[in-house]
Amino acid sequence: MPIYVEYVGRDRDEFYTLEDLKKNYRVEYDESFNFAYDVVDRLGREKPEKLAMLWVGADGEEKYITFRDMSLRSNKVANYFKSLGISKGDAVMLVLRRSDLFWYCMMALHKIGAIAVQATDMLTASDYKYRCNAGGIKMAVITGHGDCTAHFDEGEPYDTIELKAVTMHKKAGEGWLDFEAGVEAASDVWERPTGQADTLATDTMLMSFSSGTTGYPKMITHDFTYPLGHISTGVFWHRVEDGGLHFTISDTGWLKSLWGKMYGQWFGESAIFTYDFERFDGVDILGKLDKYKVTTFCAPPTMYRLMLQNDFSKYDFSNLKHCCTAGEALSPEIFNQWKENTGLKIFEGFGQTETTLCVSTIYPWIQPRPGSMGLPSPGYDVRILDSEGQECPPGVTGEICIRAESLSNRPCGLFTGYYKNEQDTQRSWHDGFYHTGDTAYRDELGFLWYIGRNDDIIKSSGYRIGPFEVESVLLKHSAVLEAAVTGVPDPVRGFSVKATIVLRRGYEASDELAKDLQDFVKKNTAPYKYPRIVEFVDELPKTISGKIRRVEIRERDSEKS
Repeated sequence: MPIYVEYVGRDRDEFYTLEDLKKNYRVEYDESFNFAYDVVDRLGREKPEKLAMLWVGADGEEKYITFRDMSLRSNKVANYFKSLGISKGDAVMLVLRRSDLFWYCMMALHKIGAIAVQATDMLTASDYKYRCNAGGIKMAVITGHGDCTAHFDEGEPYDTIELKAVTMHKKAGEGWLDFEAGVEAASDVWERPTGQADTLATDTMLMSFSSGTTGYPKMITHDFTYPLGHISTGVFWHRVEDGGLHFTISDTGWLKSLWGKMYGQWFGESAIFTYDFERFDGVDILGKLDKYKVTTFCAPPTMYRLMLQNDFSKYDFSNLKHCCTAGEALSPEIFNQWKENTGLKIFEGFGQTETTLCVSTIYPWIQPRPGSMGLPSPGYDVRILDSEGQECPPGVTGEICIRAESLSNRPCGLFTGYYKNEQDTQRSWHDGFYHTGDTAYRDELGFLWYIGRNDDIIKSSGYRIGPFEVESVLLKHSAVLEAAVTGVPDPVRGFSVKATIVLRRGYEASDELAKDLQDFVKKNTAPYKYPRIVEFVDELPKTISGKIRRVEIRERDSEKS
């Protein structure tokens, strides 16, 4: 990390062993730490011409944005927000897809001390209604793309919305402000507020909504120390290079974009590659990795799988140095195929909206073990606990828990609580630990192996079966593109294992293929895990962030019975 060494114990390459890293890694910050001022503005002054972002539109338009640009343009946005009455503590929702305006808005809200709330452009009127009212949103900045503003208007009236602005100079109807026109007219000179108007590291900086696999999404709050938790994400796990170009495939509608498109990468002084594509296409993404000489890359396993359906011989990956994945468990099959095609391993990581990267393969001494999440990240004390709060021995499945004694004594990057929901906060954060709700086991070397969500575990004939265990085997079969494993009630076994399958092109559903998949699972893992029920579908239900909604499959099965 070239100039921000004071935020970690040493420079990245000055840790000599894994034990040295664990013992000496630390994060230091002033009580008024603010990423927008202390990182972006500082780089804007000291290295003004350094590239912060290469933005590419769906039509091929390119924007080369320096740190000076980022600093000055975020000043203009801050001044425009201020002119509208946005002040410290106000919540502002951003629905901006992959527009470069998102980054200016985020830094502007940080400078003001307002609370940034990310949302996807796939929301409907009821989604907006819930989020705006529950989160006390004062202003919404909505993309002019598609029907987003119409969906937002369908949700009116809102309890707390006072302002709404649209981008792309779109005429969106009554009450909509032209956001870009307002920003263009604002000054690019901004002075950091003083006194009560200034920010403290303990002030709320972000509010994010969980994926909502069950019930309404929870509102998760993070303070201004949250970016510091992403030093390990960008500098250590993504291994961004000073002057390199990092590409994380994520829309700005959810928190994953902050893992790979902002904080950790800019701590490491790597530029961010932002591609504003309309629809994911494996060939298109492979072409962008080649054309723009991307140096580090992160994508969910599903997207790696889709890219692997194509001919890699057409592309030059000589500039690509390091690859990562998160968001769902990585199957060994994807790991091995990617390595065969690119020569690069995929380094897995685990975290939640409530955390930053807390388990990973983050440094040269930690080589990935296909299928394993890795080891606890620096700054996180991760334990596998049983239902009694005792640490599980190696090989025994338990809940992934993070040592966090209190709000003031917790790792940088861990959330501060669920907004206006003390009951849920205490349910997940008690007895000195944050309980993630995810299960795993630890092997003899200390590596963690993901099993699944607590509510996804299948209990069949006395066995505890994690969906990922079976899904990983199914994905090795040549016919399977995607797989979701759930439990269905069984009068004898309690639950039977069911596999819901999306087939690759060229394969057709049949009883013979279902039998072949069952036999394949029996041969490649413990036979008791095989799916007694196989259903073929065209697509799997997913959250807006792309995670499989096993709960929806269970609900559908329940309605059929």
